Amino acid sequence: MTLAYWCVLIAIVLPYLATASAKFGGAGYGPRANSDPRAFLAGLQGWRQRANNAQLNGFEVTPAFAAAVIIAHQAGGAGQALLDQLAIAFVVSRVLYLLCYLADWGPTRSLLWFAGMAMIVALFVVSA
Repeated sequence: MTLAYWCVLIAIVLPYLATASAKFGGAGYGPRANSDPRAFLAGLQGWRQRANNAQLNGFEVTPAFAAAVIIAHQAGGAGQALLDQLAIAFVVSRVLYLLCYLADWGPTRSLLWFAGMAMIVALFVVSA
């Protein structure tokens, strides 16, 4: 399995780190909240709410990244080292994106979101 494929697995797991932060990063989450976790998450404030938002964004962008990695491998137009580097850059952008979301650094977070999207586009372009 290539390093780029392992990056897909990491991208799949990252949103769960965000939701774990939102749920377990403070008081209030227990059996009662677990019976309706979406309602619990919707009522959060501050950094925990931002962690939930980061989770949702992670679930939105990961399918596009996974498709880009798979298509880039299938197209075969780029070397494996380049695909791996782009995939790693995407994962790094997502980790930093999560940290910026938690820290409430909106402008930097947005730049990192664009960087991640650029890596997805780049995976298609280099494989064309």
